[in-house]
Amino acid sequence: MIPFSLHEIAPILNAKHIGVDVVIHAISINSNIIYTQCMFIALVGKRFDGHNFIIQAVASGVQALLVSRHVLLDIPQLIVPDTHCALITLACWVRRQISAKVIAITGSSGKTSVKEMTASILMGCGHVMATQGNFNNTIGVPITLLRLTKQNNFAIVELGSSRPGEIAQLSRIVAADVALVNNIFPSHLSGFGSLANIGIEKGKVFSGLDVNGKGIINADSHALSLWRKTLHGKSTWFFSLCTCVGVDFFASNIVVKKHGTQFILHSPYGTASVFLSMLGRHNIANALAASALALSVGADLSAVVFGLESIKMLPGRLFPIILGKGKLLLDDTYNSNVGSMISAIQVLTTMPGYRLLVVSDMLELGRHKTIKYHCYIGKFIATTNINKIITVGSVSYFISKMCGRGEHFSSKNDLIIYIKQILFLHESISILVKGSRGCKMEQIINAIQDG
Repeated sequence: MIPFSLHEIAPILNAKHIGVDVVIHAISINSNIIYTQCMFIALVGKRFDGHNFIIQAVASGVQALLVSRHVLLDIPQLIVPDTHCALITLACWVRRQISAKVIAITGSSGKTSVKEMTASILMGCGHVMATQGNFNNTIGVPITLLRLTKQNNFAIVELGSSRPGEIAQLSRIVAADVALVNNIFPSHLSGFGSLANIGIEKGKVFSGLDVNGKGIINADSHALSLWRKTLHGKSTWFFSLCTCVGVDFFASNIVVKKHGTQFILHSPYGTASVFLSMLGRHNIANALAASALALSVGADLSAVVFGLESIKMLPGRLFPIILGKGKLLLDDTYNSNVGSMISAIQVLTTMPGYRLLVVSDMLELGRHKTIKYHCYIGKFIATTNINKIITVGSVSYFISKMCGRGEHFSSKNDLIIYIKQILFLHESISILVKGSRGCKMEQIINAIQDG
């Protein structure tokens, strides 16, 4: 973080400064996590009020407060009308202080994988700061930017959205040099209403680019017609898994191996052979996107290859767990939507032995479209070589019903017992477990591992 004094930052935040001047080296919004020379920001949400935790923060050693009302404590305070707005203003001020190349990543799925791949590439080119965890919303993105220092050469910022308007706001805060829309799939439909609205929202990431900025676009899953106005006059690169015609980045000679995928990367800077230790064709697409992002901010092709080949499989994202000889468990429990579900199914079809798919509900698809998309997934599974589908939840029932070889459970405990029986019956078996974050499917992973 770039240090600042309260006296220096008060006029920038339009804040009233009470108490002595101190220099701040860190910020926190969690009273349980207080750093040295830290300012606690009392955010106010629908279900919480940070002002209620100020005494705890002070007891933990916080040096100053950013609040929306005066607190009767002997501690330096900056008082503002809205602490969330002040957090954003502070992040924008930090962004203006740094010269690092800033990358913005959004899309319906794969954002974290692309972020990790891009970071792995750029680590060989300079000092990298990247989004941690799921800090990709209107609170997380400003906090991510506040981690920037003048020593950073690159910043990789993930932008998420669950309702219209959020990406445009975040893109203005980030002011990226290059921006990616990784793909467009049905997700968060309860907030957007339609796939077209998702496309419009994600395309707002390009609105934060300046005239010299570059847009990176998935030619296989885009809404370019919706983005032409935003992209007017800006440089663009396209990537594709399905075609090499009219695109800047594509893959050829794809060979699926037991522990990853070999392919030839084609780019405007030449070709290179890459072994990616991640499963699924969708991760090749993610690698193409990461290559485009990294090359656009100064990496060379050798750095791209080294970075991609250094990346490891991410927990919860098709992470392989060996249960015994011939028995493979794939942990894909991080999250689920239509696009990532299809990608996971395609991976399972390439796995050896008896193929068992265990899935829960896909959440946030909207009240009127949830059943439709679960039925669609069931019909898609029916065209594959997957031997058995087990579902748990409520609307996931329609996946079992439509696939023709499914069984639905209302209890995770009963489902776990059934999985263990199937494991015992098959010498060679591949099990893939997937579900939306709120369904806590990692509980099944843990139970199977524990035996």
